[in-house]
Parts: sequence; structure tokens; C-alpha cells
Amino acid sequence: MYQPRVLSIQDISCFGKCSLTVALPVISAMGVETAILPTAVLSTHTGGFTGFTFRDLTDDVEPICAHWKKEGITFGSIYTGYLGSFRQLELVGQIFDDFGKGALKLVDPVMGDNGKLYTGFDENFAKGMAKLCGKADIIVPNLTEACYMLGIPYPGDCGREYAKELLKKLTSLGCRIAVLTGVMDCGGKKHGVMAYNSETGEYSEYYSDHVDAKFHGTGDVWASSFCGALALGKTMDEALKIAVEYTVACIKISAGDDEHKYGVRFEECIPLLVDLIGKNK
Repeated sequence: MYQPRVLSIQDISCFGKCSLTVALPVISAMGVETAILPTAVLSTHTGGFTGFTFRDLTDDVEPICAHWKKEGITFGSIYTGYLGSFRQLELVGQIFDDFGKGALKLVDPVMGDNGKLYTGFDENFAKGMAKLCGKADIIVPNLTEACYMLGIPYPGDCGREYAKELLKKLTSLGCRIAVLTGVMDCGGKKHGVMAYNSETGEYSEYYSDHVDAKFHGTGDVWASSFCGALALGKTMDEALKIAVEYTVACIKISAGDDEHKYGVRFEECIPLLVDLIGKNK
């Protein structure tokens, strides 16, 4: 029986719930084989920790890929998260060329939030990320990342009508589908996501009641469950719903828990994720 296979390319933190530490268990729990290509190894993630160790694995990417090509390994989906340098952007672009034929290429352009880029990134890097997004099938930026890639001012919040305009501009980068996270509805009482398919002109969206809590890694939880749902053959509407409901459940179960400020307790909500997949069969 065929089992879908995803390749996830991003860094891995030995402690803390983000990037590959989230992608590998979440996508695997969905019944999807998950291969990984770590771009760096950190002792902890960078949110709220100081003095963390960091080892760059950029030089290992090409030898790993060369071995895969020799073995004839293929992937049904390629999902990228945090990429820390221009060289890594170039290498992922090459991976798309070498392994992307017939594969779903999904880019989460992790660069910033709340109107600011993360430390180490600038406008030139955002342009490089925009170029990589042009080679993807689907991109999933938040509002900050979308604005920086498009070179437009950050508006502070994003309603449905503004999201529709932004999504069309994002697909002009070259991707087939753009998904924007952090879209507001009902006067800010509901938050969710909106997608635009440039080939069909159709929009898809899904919202949940706003939860007043912030945790590191929730974007990775969302993107990973979204990728897993698509790898399973879910429709865009189904994948958006699965990812939003799972992420919100993870936030709710972690709210008020200071011990988990470094990431949500996504492990405890995996049974819900499996249930959500079943309901959308």
C-alpha cells in the first residue's frame, strides 16, 4: 500500500518545540513518512533562550542530496521551514530542481512576525526568499513575511478583503497557491487563514475563535499539519480546517502553562489530529 513521503528541510533544536522537532513527529503521526534534511543543529531554539549552541550544516546538504540521487530516492512533497542564509536558499532551489518533479513544493518563508524580521535577516534576504517562493507550488507566509517579500508597509492587522489583495500579489511571485496566516474576521473576534489559487481564481478560508495566548513554534505546528494533510490528499478546504483546529487545540491546552513557554504541548493533541484526519476522509 502506498505511503506518502514528505521531505522537510529546516533546522533542528535539541530542546524546544519548533522546526524539525515539530515537523517530524506531527507529520509522522498523520501516517506520512517524513524524511528530514537538517540545515543546522541548535542546543535550544532561539526564542527566550540565551547562550545556545549552533552548528551550521549547510556544507552537508549537497553530499546528502548526492547520495539520495544515487539511491534513486524520491519525495511526494518537499516542505521547507526556517532557512538561515542565502546559500541555503540557493541549495533549496536546487533541491526543488533535482527532486521536485511531480512533488508538491511547499515553502514556509520563516523570517519574522509582528512587523519585524528576525535577527540576522534583512530586506535583501526577504527578496531572496521571495525568489525561492516563486519556485514553490504553495507558500504559507504570515502577514509580516508577506509584506517584506512584496516590499510593502506592514499594516498591523489583516482583514479578509486586504488578505484577498495580498494573496493575489503573493501568487505574482510565481507560486500557484498562496496561503496567508493571521487573517482576522468578525472584527478581530476570529482569526484564521485564507488561501488563493491563481489557476482557478478560488479562495479558501477557515477561522476559529481568537485565543489570547502566544507560544513559540505555533507556526511550525500549523504548517506541519497543513503539509501532512495535503500529502494525504486532502482538499485545500480540508487541510486548512485540520491545521487550524489542531493548532488552536494545542494553544488552548498550553495556555497559562509557563513551563511550556518554549512551545505548545502538541503531543497531547495528536489524538485530535488523527481524529480530524479521519473526519475528513
